[in-house]
Amino acid sequence: MTKKTLWRGLKWFALLILVYQLWIFLHICWWVYFNPSNSAFMEDRLEIMQEKNPDAVIRHQWVDYKNISPNLKRALIASEDSKFLDHEGFDWEGIEKAYEKNKRRKKIVAGGSTISQQLAKNLFLSNQRTPWRKAEETIITLMLETVLSKQRILEIYLNVIEWGNNVYGIEAASLHYFSAHAKELNSFQSAKLASMIPNPKYYERHQDASGLIERSGIILSRMNAVQIP
Repeated sequence: MTKKTLWRGLKWFALLILVYQLWIFLHICWWVYFNPSNSAFMEDRLEIMQEKNPDAVIRHQWVDYKNISPNLKRALIASEDSKFLDHEGFDWEGIEKAYEKNKRRKKIVAGGSTISQQLAKNLFLSNQRTPWRKAEETIITLMLETVLSKQRILEIYLNVIEWGNNVYGIEAASLHYFSAHAKELNSFQSAKLASMIPNPKYYERHQDASGLIERSGIILSRMNAVQIP
């Protein structure tokens, strides 16, 4: 391979990356006014399910921000990202604490990701932990924080995250676990749903797990101090 051919290949590769970033950015701009119908994470899960059952479908129903209980919004922020309203996409203190905790345990037990980072991953990326994915997650997080308001970020997040086997978004989760709409959730129900997020499929099958009950109590005790967008 000649030097000229190599440079030409690198230029095309750089152009493809730029086009991909532009494609993502235009999607985010579109979502200022229009709701995403699904996410990369949903598509991946559905593809896996349909390999076993071609008729499998996702349980998902969009619900507007105003029709989501304030209890749930407080619970989610208390659980996932207490500095959500203050940071610009990254909680550096939280990331440092997670790093130190993982270093002590010699394995990944804490993430430190903000709601914006989690949304970036859910909307566009795979669940694999690779340097490329983390770099792309950072870029997308910056785009989300630049283009969307905190309220819009939280609204989309609540509508796309996984809450159990084939259950996505807060409306589907509310109906699945409590036979109630998202706007009807009380404090306890909200705390329990928020506590399920780190491992939703496990907690779906183990609703009385001691870890779930303990985490729910901690979230419940923090909710009154949380501000929401």
